[in-house]
Amino acid sequence: MSSIDSLLGKQVFVLLSGDITFEGILTDVGQDILVLYNGHKYFYIPWLHVHRVHLSEHSKEKIQKPIEPSIATEIESISYRKVLTNARGIFSEIYVTGNLTFHGYITNVLSDYVVFYSPVFKIMFISLSHLKWLTPYNDNVTPYSIDNANFPINPTNISFVRSFESQLKKEEGKLVIFDGGNDPMKIGLLNTIHNNVIELSVASGEIVYLRLNHIKSVHLP
Repeated sequence: MSSIDSLLGKQVFVLLSGDITFEGILTDVGQDILVLYNGHKYFYIPWLHVHRVHLSEHSKEKIQKPIEPSIATEIESISYRKVLTNARGIFSEIYVTGNLTFHGYITNVLSDYVVFYSPVFKIMFISLSHLKWLTPYNDNVTPYSIDNANFPINPTNISFVRSFESQLKKEEGKLVIFDGGNDPMKIGLLNTIHNNVIELSVASGEIVYLRLNHIKSVHLP
């Protein structure tokens, strides 16, 4: 039993990378993940991005303990990977480092990335090392109020390979959008990927080189 287990069921304060803070009931702890309930929904947060956790002794707002179970309730030994696997097919919000937020469904969990289906971006690949937290929506929430009959959770029969780099190698020769498309130098034709370096032709025809380990998300237009 780790020392942080003494905080289970109590209201805590959590500081994440980027000075992002959470306050809520600590409902579960694993070696690589913690689960927090903020009074409205659960947040599944990898330890990788946690800087500090402590008891909220002077909080002005008392958060009630959850009534609804989390998706980690039936997991005997909680882990980041098991939580992601349990979240497949559940409409969720995921927050990625760099202030990127995506809404949709996890469809596949691979070695170092997840395949995510978004109504806006369609099929996406999201690096696990950059996924800061996951929070499922309530069962009665549908994405963007789209009729479930017209929204396929598993919209493709594409096969995926185990590693993020290998999957991107399959996309060589295609147009790609990295990290949500906010940076024009991360939108272009994926020429090659080798030894963790991406060669990309941007709109002007200029060649840029990007380090794969800094890429957070990928989608194909």
